[in-house]
This record gives sequence, C-alpha cells and structure tokens, in this order.
Amino acid sequence: VGDRCYEKGMYEAAKLLYSNVSNFACLASTLVHLGEYQAAVDNSRKASSTRTWKEVCFACVDGQEFRLAQLCGLHIVIHADELEELMCYYQDRGYFEELISMLEAALGLERAHMGMFTELAILYSKFKPQKTLEHLELFWSRVNIPKVLRAAEQAHLWAELVFLYDKYEEYDNAVLTMMSHPTEAWKEGQFKDIITKVANVELCYRALQFYLDYKPLLINDLLLVLSPRLDHTRTVSFFSKDAMQHAAESRDAELTQKLLQWFLEEGKRECFAASLFTCYDLLRPDMVLELAWRHNLVDLAMPYFIQVMREYLSKVDRLDALESLHKQEEHVTEPAPLMFDFDGHE
Repeated sequence: VGDRCYEKGMYEAAKLLYSNVSNFACLASTLVHLGEYQAAVDNSRKASSTRTWKEVCFACVDGQEFRLAQLCGLHIVIHADELEELMCYYQDRGYFEELISMLEAALGLERAHMGMFTELAILYSKFKPQKTLEHLELFWSRVNIPKVLRAAEQAHLWAELVFLYDKYEEYDNAVLTMMSHPTEAWKEGQFKDIITKVANVELCYRALQFYLDYKPLLINDLLLVLSPRLDHTRTVSFFSKDAMQHAAESRDAELTQKLLQWFLEEGKRECFAASLFTCYDLLRPDMVLELAWRHNLVDLAMPYFIQVMREYLSKVDRLDALESLHKQEEHVTEPAPLMFDFDGHE
C-alpha cells in the first residue's frame, strides 16, 4: 500500500506507512519529495544503502541544501566506482565550490582512496590553482600522477608540473619544463638537484646555454654540479664557441683580438682557426699573420689568408675594370663634321 501511495504521489500517506514498517530506504525517498531533507538524511543513515544515499544527496543538491548533500556525499565518495557519477552531478550544475568542499572534508575519512585525492587535485588545477601545489606536496603519493600531470599541463601550472615530474622520476621532462617556463617553474636548488639525474646528457649542455642566457652569474655553481657528467673538451669548446659568437656580435675589433690571443695562450689551436672565420670582418690580416707566425700556425691560418687574398684580388680587378672604363670614355673621338660641295651636295 505504501508503494502504491508513493507511485500516485500521496507522499504523506506513504510516509506514515513506511514509518510504520521501518522501511527506511523508501521513507527517505518519500521525505525527499516532501522537502524534509534533514529527516531524509537521518533515515538514509538507518537504511545504510549507497543507492539511498545517492538519491537523497542528489535531491539535496537540487534543493541547494549543500550541507546535507555533503553529509550524504561522504558516504558515497568512499566507493571509487560511485565517485565519477557524484562529481558529474555537481559539475553539470555548476556547483564546483560545493564539490571541492565535500572532497576536502572526505580526505580525512578512514576509507579515503586515490580517486578522491586525484579528483580534488584536478579540481584545484581548474578552479583553485593557488591550492594545487600545497595539495600535491601533502598528498603526491596518493594521487594518480599521470592523470594529474595532464591536468596541470592543460592548466599551465608549470611549477606543479615540475614537482610531479620529479616525484614520477621523469627528470628530463622536469628540466625541460623549467627551461621552457623559467619565470614560473625555475628554482635554483631544485634545478641543480634534478639536472644531475637526467637520462639525456644533451640536456646538461642545454642547461649550460640556459644559464648563459638567463642566469649567467650562477653558471659556476651549475658547472660544479655537472662536472662529473660533462665531457670537459666539449664543454671548453662550448664556451669557446659562445665566446666567439659574443665577440662577433659585439663588433669590437679589440675584444676579438684579445680573444684570439687568449686562445693561443691556452693552446686552443682549433678555436683560433674557427675564430678567423667567425670574426672574419673584425680582424686585421697583418695582426693575424703576426700571431700565426709567432705560434707556428701559418699553415692552420692559410685558408684565412687565401680568402683575404681572393677578396683583395677581386677588389683590384674591380678597380682595374673601372679605371679602364674611365679611360675609354676619355678617349672617345668626336664625330667628324659633314662636308658639302659648292652645289649643295654632301
């Protein structure tokens, strides 16, 4: 009889009948239709049924009784397979703050599971990004890291992304993220700690360039950390190449000459030869010839002198051609005047 009353919308009658037989699940459902949310929650507790908790929770959400909805929700979120449906119900109606509050309250439950920590991290990344890092620092071991990584990347939370890459032991990605987004993600101590763990040694050399571009005053600290992993010959060449590049861009002939002299003093013959072409238009051939002769490097510098000679000869040839053209113009004969006879004929 109670069921027939319920089906016909006779909720007051159904309430009396269900109360009489202690059918708490049906009574909770009936009380929801009567707008008696608190009583519905009390009877849901007695019914101890996930289906009843969900029905009452959703009804409380629709009635904007969020405190009561949260009480119901705490009995639902502990079931991993029910979490998605509950979250969708809140999110589809735009109740993000209320959903976050419920999950925050649920973290302290004895049956709290990975899905709860993971979904709260994703919600933070979308709606409360300022709380994401704190949450991850506390619970990183209890979240699904790959899932949260995707959410952090979509939200452009670069510092959080680096933190997760580090915990997930994806050190290469962590370093790349810090170098790509230094303003938000780079921290000196963290960078030096992670760079020593990368699998790809090429990232060490990229890190050197990164420091030269953004943190040149800290380059010595980075070198101390990286020295066990760097090829010293390649590192010296790296910095020599960088020095040549800066000298060429400076357009300072005196600086370029000092760099050449330093290369020779340090015995860096290949760097000396490379500089002759990198800084070609800033060098005086007589100075290069003197340095090459003094250090027995004339053979090494010969390609440079061949190029210089070719340019000089090309200039001389052009000057000769211009001079020849000028002389031809000077010696052009004036046209002979026309002669006529006395009869007026030419």
